[in-house]
Amino acid sequence: MERTKIGESEGLTFWLAQPEDYDAVMTISEDIYGGKDYLPHRFHDWMTEPHRVVILAKKEGKLVALESGLVVDEGCTVVVEGLRVCTSERGRGMAGTIQRFTDQYIRQLYPTLRVKRLTRGDDPGPEKLAKFTLLDRRAILSLCGEAKSFDDFLSDLNAKIESEPKLVVLDEVQQVKSMLLDSEISSRLQLPGGAFIFDWQPLQPIEGNLEVLQRRNLTWLADRPVSPTFLSVHTPPYPIPYKGGSFRFNIDMFGTSQALAQQALISHLEKVRGVIHGVVLMQVYMHKSLWEGMRRFCEGNTGVQRYRDYWEQLLLERPL
Repeated sequence: MERTKIGESEGLTFWLAQPEDYDAVMTISEDIYGGKDYLPHRFHDWMTEPHRVVILAKKEGKLVALESGLVVDEGCTVVVEGLRVCTSERGRGMAGTIQRFTDQYIRQLYPTLRVKRLTRGDDPGPEKLAKFTLLDRRAILSLCGEAKSFDDFLSDLNAKIESEPKLVVLDEVQQVKSMLLDSEISSRLQLPGGAFIFDWQPLQPIEGNLEVLQRRNLTWLADRPVSPTFLSVHTPPYPIPYKGGSFRFNIDMFGTSQALAQQALISHLEKVRGVIHGVVLMQVYMHKSLWEGMRRFCEGNTGVQRYRDYWEQLLLERPL
C-alpha cells in the first residue's frame, strides 16, 4: 500500500516511520552517541509500541531526520526522544523544524496533552534552557569493561561491603502498583522532578503508567516492599554498535542511602552476569549526593573502569 505523507514544512515532507525504514534510519544514525545508540535495538519495538509516534523527515525524497514521542502519564505528557539529523544537514535548523512538526502532530492526536518532557545527557546551554523548565539533574557514573572482568569486579565490590543491608525484589505487579499509588513515594525517594526515570524515560508515579512499565521488563529492588526509602531498577542489557558490538546496561537508583546503593549495584550485576558478553558499558543514574561515594566504591579494579568523568542527566519540561 502506498504511503501517505502526513505534512510538509520548510522544504521537508513528513511521514510516519515503518519497519522497512530501518536501514535508512540506521544510515543517518551511524555516528550518534559515539556508538552507544539505543535505536538499532529499539527501532522495531517502537513500530508497535502503543501511544508512540515516530516521524521521519525527508528532503527531496531522502531521509534526513527522525523524532519520536511517547504519550504517558494518562495522556497528559509526551516524552520526546530519538531525535537525529543526517550529518550533511546539521546546523541548518532542521532539528527545530521536525520538533515543531512532531509537537503539532502529536497534539492533534492526543488533545489531552499538557506538557512535553525530555532528558538530556549534556548541558544544552542557556538558549535551549530558556525554552524549558529544568526540573532536576541526576549524576551518572559510567563504567566499562569486558564481561569476563565483571566476575572479579563483583568479588572486589563484595569485599568492600562492611554490612549487607537487605534488598527485596519487587516481582509482583501488585507490589509495583501499590508503590505507584503511594502518595508519599515522590518525597520519600526524592524522585527527580517528581518522576521516575527509567533508561532516560521520565514517568509520573501514577497507576496509568503501570502498563508502560510492564513492557520494559524491569528488575526492581527496594529496601522494603511497602513504603520503600530506596529503590533501584535495571533495564535488561541490550546490544549497541560500540566497537563493532557491545552491551549497554543501565541502572536507575532513587534514594540517598550510600550503603543501599552499593548493595543494589552488586545485586543488579549478579542478576545479569550470565547475560552480558563482550564489552559492557554500564551507566548508573543516581542522586548527586551518591556519586562520589559510588565512584570510590568502584575504583581499584583494572578490568572495569570509569570511561567518563562526572556528568549529569537533565530532566526538562515545557508546556505543549
